[in-house]
Amino acid sequence: MIWLIGCKGMLGTEVAKQLEEARIPFVGTDKEVDITDPHALEEFEANVERESYLQYKNSDRHIRWIINCSAYTNVDKAEEDVELAEKLNTTGPLNIARIARKIGAKLIHISTDYVFNGRGKEPYTEDMEKEPLGVYGKTKALGEEAVQKEMNQYYIIRTAWLYGFDGKNFVYTMTKLMNSRDSIKVVNDQFGTPTFAEDLAGVILKLIKKADGAKEIFGKKSAPAYGIYHFTDAGETNWHDFAAEIYRLGTKFGRIKNNCKVEPCTTEEYGAKVERPLYSVLSKEKISKELKIKIPDWKQSLEKFMKSNRFEVK
Repeated sequence: MIWLIGCKGMLGTEVAKQLEEARIPFVGTDKEVDITDPHALEEFEANVERESYLQYKNSDRHIRWIINCSAYTNVDKAEEDVELAEKLNTTGPLNIARIARKIGAKLIHISTDYVFNGRGKEPYTEDMEKEPLGVYGKTKALGEEAVQKEMNQYYIIRTAWLYGFDGKNFVYTMTKLMNSRDSIKVVNDQFGTPTFAEDLAGVILKLIKKADGAKEIFGKKSAPAYGIYHFTDAGETNWHDFAAEIYRLGTKFGRIKNNCKVEPCTTEEYGAKVERPLYSVLSKEKISKELKIKIPDWKQSLEKFMKSNRFEVK
């Protein structure tokens, strides 16, 4: 059984949907089980174990995986709300890692490109030095370290520029603005790669299936090596060009019915409150080789998202 934490967020909702479609048993929790309270986590886990045993009389139904999709993700607000960001991004993962180790479960923890300073000029690999710029990045980096110190059976997946069907995201925001304004300005000097939540959720399931289905070779199981992995969609762009593609596809599929100019500007001109990474492209070579997958191009995934009947601007 899988315990999905943060099941009502943008990524968590997609993971839950794919688990249901794959008929993989799981339990989902969100704010009703406080990850900053270790006793709340322990109590919930004990109840799940007890109910599973009473219902199935089968020890194989215990929690073998925990997927942590919960996080404090408001980059600007984190600078003022430091204590809550620390609780959700650092203390929470520590508590989750402790209970995972206690019950012998493997952990998948979602992290971010914001652990890097964004001053690089080539895609970041998993072993590159971390140097987060703001509170959000720092608390996420500390969350990674908490997991690493607390247990060995973990997969940390760093991602970036995430969007999906459920919850607020850049694609929905741009679509709404483009339908209500004659022009918008979007920064063109911050580079990265968009990530469709459906693609990331699919990779999470592939990772679990490969680890669970690993065969023993020469006395060792050929499961994916524990550690840090990067995943976004393929390619790279900047926020302005991302917005321009949203406009092109939005008009194509009838999501945008207004003439709107998408104009470029610099980060300095935009006047962002918090320093953001100027370059945060993540290398996907490691996870691509490990799972033997072809990573979809970000434009293809964006088109799939915008023409879907699940697309609904929040």
